[in-house]
Amino acid sequence: MAYPSVSPSQESGAATVITRQQWKWSALAGMASYLDAGSIVALGAGLALLQKEFGLSDTSVGVLAAIGPNALGCAIGAMIGGWLGDKLGRKRIYQYDLMVYAFGILLVALAMNREMLFAGTFIIGVAVGADVPTSLALVGEFAPDKARGKLLGFTQVAWCLGPVIVLWMALALAPLGLLGIRLVFLHLFVVAIVTWALRRGLAESARWTAAASSGRGVGRNLLILFKGANLKALVWTAVIYLFWNLAAGTAGIFNPYIINTLHAGGQAMSVGLSSANFLLAMVVTVTVFMRYSDRNFRTRRLLWGVGAVMQVVAYGLFLFLPFTVTTVIINIALFAMGGALAGEAFYKVFSQELFPTTLRGSAQGLTFGLARTFLGIWSFFVPVLAHAGIKPIAGLLTLFLLISGAVGFFFMPDTSGKSLEQIERERA
Repeated sequence: MAYPSVSPSQESGAATVITRQQWKWSALAGMASYLDAGSIVALGAGLALLQKEFGLSDTSVGVLAAIGPNALGCAIGAMIGGWLGDKLGRKRIYQYDLMVYAFGILLVALAMNREMLFAGTFIIGVAVGADVPTSLALVGEFAPDKARGKLLGFTQVAWCLGPVIVLWMALALAPLGLLGIRLVFLHLFVVAIVTWALRRGLAESARWTAAASSGRGVGRNLLILFKGANLKALVWTAVIYLFWNLAAGTAGIFNPYIINTLHAGGQAMSVGLSSANFLLAMVVTVTVFMRYSDRNFRTRRLLWGVGAVMQVVAYGLFLFLPFTVTTVIINIALFAMGGALAGEAFYKVFSQELFPTTLRGSAQGLTFGLARTFLGIWSFFVPVLAHAGIKPIAGLLTLFLLISGAVGFFFMPDTSGKSLEQIERERA
């Protein structure tokens, strides 16, 4: 039986109190982030083993990383899925694409050749890409006005939890070699099936339903995105996420590979250190972001500024210090804590606040897909750059984080505590 539907006024109001139903919906929607990040890190944890098993060159490793959930496959899925979520409804997309995701996971988990590995990786990317913008739009549309950051931050906890569980499983199963990585992917298959079953009880977004019944052109007139306030919002969210995601994506999928390749630690050590990144990010998201992100504009800007500085310092360290386990630990700590304050969590919040209901999924699908496309291009070169040492990679990532941090801080819009309808009227 479906959970009872609620009206827009019930979904979002001035109150900061979050109902049990809203927490439940956020958890189920947030599983898109769990499966997204989990599949990225599962691939990253097994990259060196997969390379050896299937005789992949450095170029092939780059291609594999580029076509999957971390990059191009996800980009295609996000652009199409975000638009379809606006046109056909949030529920149709996030309810069924998990079956496609599960199929892709099985292909990778049972891969006997390169073709199965590459096909499965691409399918995973497309499916999870379609899920993310529609699921987040649902959360943004039922969240209370003064607790939107808290609920969207909660989905970010799922984004951190997926990699932590995946990496700990990979660490525990490291003695099994490639079999251990196959078991990690099978765990994601089980999670996807369970989530699909639970999501069958979710109701459609009342805000989307109201927009569709009013004939306001849901999912149409995409050219409106490239005019006026929508264009400014599109450019701003694209820039802050694109340049931040280049660093986050590199850390997520390539940290174990780079640590192992540059001999800063073995397979078990590299996986263990990488898991600390997501664990720290999860702690800071819960204790700081979810608590303060809805307070006011000044607080949002302060959180972003502190987080941006921490991340720039995190990768700037590699330009001056040797690439050792100690330096890696400092980098992971600073980047994880900084990223929780000036990264994907705020991108999720502003992507819901700055666009009208009729274009919310399309806008986020476009910026999300653009960021993953550039990450795919970048991923193609990372394994090659890694053999030249850490400094070339660190220098570029420091620059990327500086751009994201500065643009986010100096051009941040004031939307805190306002209803989605109020923000839309003010920006019209």
